[in-house]
Amino acid sequence: MNGGDKERGGEPQPEWNFSSAWDSRLFEDLLSGGDLLCIDVLGTQFSVRWGRSVTEEQRQSMRSAWARCASSGAPTLPPLPKEPTESLPFSASVSYLSMYDGGTFPLQAASFAELAEVLTSRLTAAAILENAGELMMLHACAVASPETGAVVALVDKSGTGRTTAALVLARTYGYVSDETVAIGPDGSVVPYPKPLSVKQESGAAKQQVGPDELGLQPAPAKPVIQSIVLLDRVGADQGAEPGADGQDHAPVLRQLPLADALFALIPDSSSQGEIDQPLQSLCRLIDRVGGVWQVTYSEAADLPKALEPLFRKRRRSKPEWAAVGLEAESGPIPDGWFRRVEPMDAVAVGDDLLVMLDSEIVRLSGIGPAVWEATAAAVPPDHLAEEVGARHGRQEGYQAAVAAAAEQLIAKSVLERGSD
Repeated sequence: MNGGDKERGGEPQPEWNFSSAWDSRLFEDLLSGGDLLCIDVLGTQFSVRWGRSVTEEQRQSMRSAWARCASSGAPTLPPLPKEPTESLPFSASVSYLSMYDGGTFPLQAASFAELAEVLTSRLTAAAILENAGELMMLHACAVASPETGAVVALVDKSGTGRTTAALVLARTYGYVSDETVAIGPDGSVVPYPKPLSVKQESGAAKQQVGPDELGLQPAPAKPVIQSIVLLDRVGADQGAEPGADGQDHAPVLRQLPLADALFALIPDSSSQGEIDQPLQSLCRLIDRVGGVWQVTYSEAADLPKALEPLFRKRRRSKPEWAAVGLEAESGPIPDGWFRRVEPMDAVAVGDDLLVMLDSEIVRLSGIGPAVWEATAAAVPPDHLAEEVGARHGRQEGYQAAVAAAAEQLIAKSVLERGSD
């Protein structure tokens, strides 16, 4: 193409971008052939390119399983998957659009079932990292009322009944997720209707089965968090079958004290430490939903009736907590003196103080809160004992009790002690 070809009738003509044209044609070929699976996970767009060992039937099964997460956004082109090996014949390549500059990662597995399971885990982990600090994410399943959009999130450890609960409840209520419940600051829930990870025989990879294939109801258009429930499945420990003790365990629903709820939820909250005021934000969420509940049950079939009241609108809880000062004096600590560390967050609940360090909560009871208050600046041991004694009384041996409490808080990384 010479310079005269660029203009016709006095108007400049666009030059061909051969790279863009080739990528566009390649996308069309990949999409039409089912070689590119495009998924939206919690607002992050992923493109999956299958290796040559993955059959058309297997590709179709993944398109069906992930249909409710299908992305409408522009896909990115993943690199070619790794070549198969004798021990790892199945492969895929994944790319995604990030708020920074995007990313890619390869996958390889000994079987297609294992590849599909690893893909689900990696997509979920990457999406959680992308939303860290923006959404509050509970490791939970969730279903929603088709009429009101009210969401009940069911928190539980992996392998103890969460997916089974979702399977049962989502035939009546809308299926929101069986893995991650992502909640915005306004209480809105971002659906993640991923394939359900269904257990197979012992030692085998979990099968990824789409919610449509399982007959689960779709999530409503605008789901909003309504209740948070801890699942307590009787007989689930140590591989025992529910009701193995020969007793019929009718479901029991009870509300948890706030401190117990916080201790239960923090370990099952993904990237909670990235959120501003992580403890206070979780307290505000608990206030919004009227407290955290626990259901003790043995059969998942009993859950729809037991949980039905939690889909109804209730009043918000009155705050049972208060924020406390976090600041601690900086600079060197004199030898043998004590000073508290500056935590990520802290709240007072009744007479106790809950202090969050990284992703762990330490509960300060008894004289613990007084020790905390007295050590915002470095203090010598005798001054610390006097400060605590003024608040709790100077009974015989109180100095030794304060010294022992300080040692315990040092062991838990709540206090620091100066040393030359």
